[in-house]
Amino acid sequence: MRPVTVALTTWAAAGAATAGSDAGVLVGILAVLTVLATVLFGRRRRATIGVAAVALACATAAAGGVAAVAPMRAQIAALELEGGRHLDLEVTVTGRVDPSADGGAWFDARATSLVAGRTRLSGEIPARVGVDAEGRRALVGVGMGSLVRVTARALPSDPGERALVVVRANEVVSASPPPGAWGWFQGIRDALVSSTRGLPQPGAGLVPGLAVGDTSTLDPDTEAAMNAASLSHLTAVSGANCAIVVGAAFAVFAALGVRRGVRVGGALAVLAAFVCLVTPEPSVVRAAVMAAIALLAVALGRPAIGVAVLAAAVAVLLILDPWLSRSIGFALSVAATGALLVLARPLATGLERWMPRSLALAIAVPTSAQLVCGPLIVLIDPHVPLGGIAANLVADPAAAPATIAGALACIAPLPWLRDGLTALAWIPASWIAAVAHTTTTSTAQNLPWPEGVTGAALLAAVGAALSVAVIRPRRLPRITALCTAAMAVVTGLILGQTTVATVAGPLTVPAPWQVAMCDVGQGDATLWRSAGAVGLVDTGPDPDALARCLQTFGIAHLDLLVLTHFDLDHIGGTSAVLGRVDLLLHGPVDDASGQRLLDGLTAQGARLQQAATGLTGTLGDTRWHALGPPPRAEPGNDASIALDVSGAGFPRTVLLGDLGEQAQAALLRRVDVPHVDVVKVSHHGSADQDADLYRRVSARVALIGVGAENSYGHPTASLLATLAALGTTVGRTDLDGSLAVWEGSDDSLNLWRERSPPRGPAPDVDVGHPR
Repeated sequence: MRPVTVALTTWAAAGAATAGSDAGVLVGILAVLTVLATVLFGRRRRATIGVAAVALACATAAAGGVAAVAPMRAQIAALELEGGRHLDLEVTVTGRVDPSADGGAWFDARATSLVAGRTRLSGEIPARVGVDAEGRRALVGVGMGSLVRVTARALPSDPGERALVVVRANEVVSASPPPGAWGWFQGIRDALVSSTRGLPQPGAGLVPGLAVGDTSTLDPDTEAAMNAASLSHLTAVSGANCAIVVGAAFAVFAALGVRRGVRVGGALAVLAAFVCLVTPEPSVVRAAVMAAIALLAVALGRPAIGVAVLAAAVAVLLILDPWLSRSIGFALSVAATGALLVLARPLATGLERWMPRSLALAIAVPTSAQLVCGPLIVLIDPHVPLGGIAANLVADPAAAPATIAGALACIAPLPWLRDGLTALAWIPASWIAAVAHTTTTSTAQNLPWPEGVTGAALLAAVGAALSVAVIRPRRLPRITALCTAAMAVVTGLILGQTTVATVAGPLTVPAPWQVAMCDVGQGDATLWRSAGAVGLVDTGPDPDALARCLQTFGIAHLDLLVLTHFDLDHIGGTSAVLGRVDLLLHGPVDDASGQRLLDGLTAQGARLQQAATGLTGTLGDTRWHALGPPPRAEPGNDASIALDVSGAGFPRTVLLGDLGEQAQAALLRRVDVPHVDVVKVSHHGSADQDADLYRRVSARVALIGVGAENSYGHPTASLLATLAALGTTVGRTDLDGSLAVWEGSDDSLNLWRERSPPRGPAPDVDVGHPR
């Protein structure tokens, strides 16, 4: 455990140095303490003092790395870049060019020349560069070592970041291909990506991700599903990929009968080549280091040595790159490797009481990683993926053949052989994608969890209790009994919450509901149901909120999904319905991100149809009619799809999207807007409304999707006054929660509120007969 002390001290010093404003002072203090500890050790020769001296020396070195760039950081600060200043840069690419959600890309680089006005800085300046979709096209063929010249706008940078300069490129002036060996490796990766073209998605997009960490062809929905199912370590170059490569190489050398030392050396040489192939950026290097440590420890049968080497490696990595101390990815790598070394074997031994040894070990490996990494993940996503362990158990056996076949395809000398190996890799890759999508469609996949440090501490306590309950150490019988009882209570609570969400939820809403509005915060998500068919208009801003609503209303499949326009508060929850949509009706597409969203839904089986005035269709016994947008409308709020839904025994409903006042007035002039029973109020009840339209529809019930205590002042007093003057009953999700409307047998109209409004009527209100 002595190296662990050194690693933790180094980590703390690196974190303090990168977070503080003056690392030089910290370096001075640590240097003095190091000298004192060294002198004291020379006099007393105690191991504890020696460990302290080494720990302080490593801490000084890590903090010194931060202090060393302080002069350059000061020069950058003097340029006052935070205001978006125009820059000319010449940079050398030091990592992969990673696609971003807006169709552009980001990459790490070293700026060798930076010009701001009349000031020129030269040297090795760590930089992070972003480009738009056009700039990304200009970077085709760019890779490690490429020289790129850009004109750019400076963005604010965090003093704790590794990059001293963060810019968004206005124009890519020039870009060279990777030089020398880097160009050869780039060509190998590009050949693998080209070989997957023509293979069905989403497996085709996963093959390069599994083999070399290239996710450029992976559709966003599959990437989101991999993250949600706790399988993201397979698509990024993580310790799992590196471990598969090292393990395969180790097995080949063992089959050849070579000595253990040669096996280890050969496997590490293969790992080094793999790192060069996938690009030796910091995340890849640390993954390779962790994989090498884990494999060496397992191969040598000495987990204790593995822990010591892991701690030493952590200290060295932090000295070389102190900014890793602020990386959640680095913390997860260390935690997962430590879990494999320390916790996996005892858990497997404990599980052997109830199952065969091989199955116990297969379950123990992902379980140990989940238990240790879970508290860190909760800090960035307050959910516990209940299906993560099962997903890893089912998907992980396919990862090795997919990775190995993909890696062999990279080095295949003949095109037909490369294509054949790629096709073989597609089979297990498709299985992994299917596991991810199936897991995310489970209604009980994500368990909400408390946020922040409190949530992390609580989940760590639960993980510790579960570990003790499974391992059952003989020396701690009382603690074991207490942990077992605690896990019984936790299991009961989880099962109860899951049962309420998946089984009892639909029992809490009125069975005859026909129109419903989900409480998804500041956004829209409106359901309608007829003869067993279900339509959803918009998905709100949050997939978790939408998923909870669909659970509550018992919706597993959507016959129709309408995306009125592409603002985030109307499409942000779409990942919750992937693979569950038959027909997708959408408005004008505004940018590449909107098109990728549509492509992802298509890949999951949805049929696309763009709406325009006059388009009609049926859903169950109802008929929907598009009142807008007009043909060739420019994307945006005023090009929202407006729908009129009617049918026998169904409350006639108009849904207005986010149409503004002028667009509403144009709608009145363009089409014959009917009198209706229910109106979905436009734009969350903003002031941008045409009162004449609401007088025309003369609805008995108005539904407003709006977030509690939102900063926009929605719904506005003017809109509420208009509705009150018309005698319209208002349901709003900020006060009432989810809402439901249905027509009674005597033509009366009923409004159900999930929560009673303050000093208001009862949750179930009869709003009367037709006027």
